[in-house]
Formats: sequence, C-alpha cells, structure tokens
Amino acid sequence: MKKDYFNVIDIFSGCGGLTLGFKDAGFNDLIAVDNDSASLETLKYNFPNTATLNLDLFQNKSISQITKKAKSLTENGIDVIVGGPPCQGFSLTGPRNFNDPRNRLYLSFIDLVEALTPSAFLIENVPGVKNLYGGRIYRVIKKRFFELGYNISPDILNSADYGVPQIRKRLFIIGLKKEIGIFEFPSATHSSDKYLSCKNAIHDLPKRDPRKDVGTDKSIYNGPPSTPYQKKMRGKSKVLWNHVATAHKDFVIETIAQVPDGGNWRDLPPGVGETRKFNEAWTRYNSRFPSRTVDTGHRNHFHYLYNRVPTIRENARLQSFPDSFRFIGNKSQQNRQVGNAVPPLLAKALAEQLKTYLK
Repeated sequence: MKKDYFNVIDIFSGCGGLTLGFKDAGFNDLIAVDNDSASLETLKYNFPNTATLNLDLFQNKSISQITKKAKSLTENGIDVIVGGPPCQGFSLTGPRNFNDPRNRLYLSFIDLVEALTPSAFLIENVPGVKNLYGGRIYRVIKKRFFELGYNISPDILNSADYGVPQIRKRLFIIGLKKEIGIFEFPSATHSSDKYLSCKNAIHDLPKRDPRKDVGTDKSIYNGPPSTPYQKKMRGKSKVLWNHVATAHKDFVIETIAQVPDGGNWRDLPPGVGETRKFNEAWTRYNSRFPSRTVDTGHRNHFHYLYNRVPTIRENARLQSFPDSFRFIGNKSQQNRQVGNAVPPLLAKALAEQLKTYLK
C-alpha cells in the first residue's frame, strides 16, 4: 500500500523554489536548510509549517544537526532529499582528492543521503558540472551514490519545455534506491513553437515608470489577467508583492530606449552604451519569446516594453513563482533569491514524476 505522503528535505534551499514545487506536488516539506538569512526569512514567510535551519554546510557537524532535527519531526523517515549544492568549491585535484575540504558542499549532500537513506534524491546545478574536469567529478559522484545503493539518472532540462516562460537550462541528477529502479524524466509539456512568451507572462502587471511611479512593495492589480498563465500566477491573490521598479539614471533609460524588442548592445547607435559590450549587455527581452535566463540582478536584461530592468515580481513570474509568494529582504537579496531558484513549475513536474516511483 502506498504512503499517504512523502517527507522531503531541501538543502541549499534558497528561498524555496524546489520546496514549493514539491509541496504543490503533494509532498510534505519537512525541513529547509540554508545559511542565507534573507532567503530563510522568505521561506519562513511562505512556508510557515516548514522547519528551517540556518546552517553552514561546510561544517561537518551540520549533517548531524539536520539528521537530529529530521528524527525529532517524523518517525516515518525521509523519502526525498533535494538541493542544489554549489560547484564553485571543487578543488582542482578533482577525483584524485574528492575529499578535499573545498568539495565539502557536494560531500555534505552525499553525507546526508548516507545518514538518512531516502528513497530518492534530486540534485540541481548548472549544465557544466557534468563535464567538469572532463567528466571526472560527475563519475566520482555517480560512483559514490552507487556505493550507497542508488541508481542515478542525469539530464539537462530547459524550463521552457515545462511551461515556464524562460529559457533556463540546468542539470538534474535524480537518484533512486536500486530496488526501486531507474528514474525516467517526464516528457516535455511544451514544444518550442508553443513556449510561453514574456508578454504572455507579465503584461498584465502595472506599468511602473522608473521616472514617475516606481511603485511600493505592496500594491494591487490594475486590471484582470488576460492569459491562462497570468490567471494561474495570480491564483486567489488580491495583493501584489515586490512589484517595485528601479529608478534608473536618465542616461540608462535613454540607452535602453534605443534597444528594440529582442535586441541588445549590437543594435545601439555608434557611441551609445559602449561601456558594456558583451553577449548579454543591454539585452531587451523579446516579447514573443520566453525570457533569457533570469539572473541574480546583474542589470543586463530589460523589460520588453518599458525602459527599465524587470521588477522582482516580473522576474518571479518568469520563474513561475505565484504572485502570492512574497520575497523578503532588500532588492539585491530578493534578486539573488529569485535568480538562484529552481522554477517551481519545473520542480513540480519532476516531483510528480518522482512520486510515481515511491511507495
């Protein structure tokens, strides 16, 4: 007989993109772990029933603290561990010394899986991790999990294929206990000719003029939704959070104004915007296509129509966070939370597929 619910722990949780996706798929979001205070405040606000731990996962003792907390909250064990351990710490010695302290974040994930023996786990990271050091790091990770009794399945997914209005490619590594089987990733729900566009996603939100009305953290809608996605993102929300524009300097506004829909610095006249000449510089989103990958606030991407960077709420929409989801902290902290998150709609698709393997 299948269980009524499955317990999930999200480590390196950030503001909770994976937590939200798994919760929406019916999982019990038991614990979230991070060491960024603003992200945890956001998570506490949006998931009041989820236990949060502010821990530095570079510290070996953090694993025992998570394990102790999990055992205090449930007698039914942990079914899934999810998270996106950063890869920046990987030492140049690679698999010849995988236990190097600089690899501690990935080692922490492996150690927690060993300690709690979940039925499954999910790791998210940038696509390049799979080929890092000629693929040696990935092979060591695979070997470690195999020795712990797991089959792992890797795939690079584009969030736009799963109904998110954003081109965002990330590596997902999903492990299942060997007796359960081998995970097969869910099929895409959207083909490239059916992708959701920026305009489809955000054009119902209030204008926000960087010279006149930047808005306030709490505001209201000024009209009804006009697409199914907008309606989905609004849900039952009557309040609009985090829709505050950046008050750009005049020369920035005037430069953005000269970039056409979908254009970038290459479309600017000679002598304009020449302090930025790299691939993403002065990029205006294309109204007819999904957005570029939402970043953590580097101010290189601009609204497809208005002469400003997107608001936190607009970027959250492009990431598929519902309007009821409120981000806490200053603007830089909020931008980082949104940009680092796994799109909840993609997380939900993976969680629903994963549930079919669990008993």
